[in-house]
Amino acid sequence: MDPSAQVLGLPENYTVSVIPSGCCGMAGSFGYEHEHYDVSMRIGNWCCFPALRGADSEAIVAAPGTSCRHQILDGTGRVARHPAEVLWEAI
Repeated sequence: MDPSAQVLGLPENYTVSVIPSGCCGMAGSFGYEHEHYDVSMRIGNWCCFPALRGADSEAIVAAPGTSCRHQILDGTGRVARHPAEVLWEAI
């Protein structure tokens, strides 16, 4: 398990599942650009979005990247939070 997942599993009653997310497709500002939007959404639909759609709807979604969190919301309707936010709320 990677260090981020290990840290997120430290709070009592937290269990971490790392999904096979691949790439969200945003790549910084790439997906914000009109001419790249469709491509960025197709990339997100290869692996990331289906994995999140298949996850428990009550699960907390954590993603460190600002653009990834934005893309996850646009592509799945799920709010992803920064890992530091998740840990802050746990304490």
